Amino acid sequence: MTITSPQQTSSTSANRPSQDYACIKRLVEAEMTEVNKLIIRELSSDVVLINQIGHYIVSSGGKRLRPVLLLLVAKALGYSEEEHITLAAVIEFIHTATLLHDDVVDESSMRRGQDTVNELWGNSASVLVGDYLYSRSFELMVSVNKMRIMEILSRTTTAIAEGEVLQLLNCNNPSTNEQKYLQVISRKTAILFSAAAQLASVLVGAPDDIENSLKEYGLRLGIAFQLVDDALDYKADPEDLGKNLGDDLAEGKPTLPLIYAIEHGSEQQAELLRHTIKEGDRNRFKEVYEIIESTQAIEYTISRAKEEANKAIEALECLEQSAYKEALIQLAQFSVERSY
Repeated sequence: MTITSPQQTSSTSANRPSQDYACIKRLVEAEMTEVNKLIIRELSSDVVLINQIGHYIVSSGGKRLRPVLLLLVAKALGYSEEEHITLAAVIEFIHTATLLHDDVVDESSMRRGQDTVNELWGNSASVLVGDYLYSRSFELMVSVNKMRIMEILSRTTTAIAEGEVLQLLNCNNPSTNEQKYLQVISRKTAILFSAAAQLASVLVGAPDDIENSLKEYGLRLGIAFQLVDDALDYKADPEDLGKNLGDDLAEGKPTLPLIYAIEHGSEQQAELLRHTIKEGDRNRFKEVYEIIESTQAIEYTISRAKEEANKAIEALECLEQSAYKEALIQLAQFSVERSY
């Protein structure tokens, strides 16, 4: 199944992307209810500030995309026990910890349409609660008592940290190319999607070829998701996006729309973009946006996202047909069709 346009949907669904995702989540609604209960339970601490911040994070919502992915893969493989609930919570804890740390590094003030933790409680609290969530995630994964799972998650968290450092090195660096950019998002974002899909296959003892295919599915899905995120930073409705447009620009992040525009704009346009990346100048957002529009950099970024989503869908050929496999296909499509 090939994604040919942002509007194309699955053969079994013609709804808008947000409705499609609601249908996808509904397939694992009972499991997600248990995951959310576990998250709330494991966030509990006798340290009041941890409880306050923990409940603030949980109530702020989010798509819960990574745990949903893990649950869908487990169900597609016929898993019928309960350890996928624990691992879904682990994945969400790791993801949330990275967000808390990211918001400090990026000096972000808004996420998911709400004030960030560092905006309300300060950087120190945000970092320390992020550390707490990392620690809780490892306690939970130990409870599953499978060395292979611990190996995967340990390797994943190491790669995420490496991706964060690589992104830091690329910030305010207008010479960053597409290859370096993809290296960052593969480690920083996509690898947790990959781990979620791989962990589900490990739980059921799937053969190596199936495990590797699902790992590939998660990686390609994560890359597609981040590519669209970076495009949305220049074209989304801020209310839908849940953060301010131009945040990446203000942080001096050379994302793919900027990289492509530098390579395909005039020398004057390229020089303005290089200067803006170096300075992290949000005040030039309008000028930057006009250059990105004129070079069709957003269209290119979305087309690259479609390529990755199609590769993700191809990797699902290892699965037998089921409602869960169809949902995984729809998830890849949602990743490029969404507006938030």
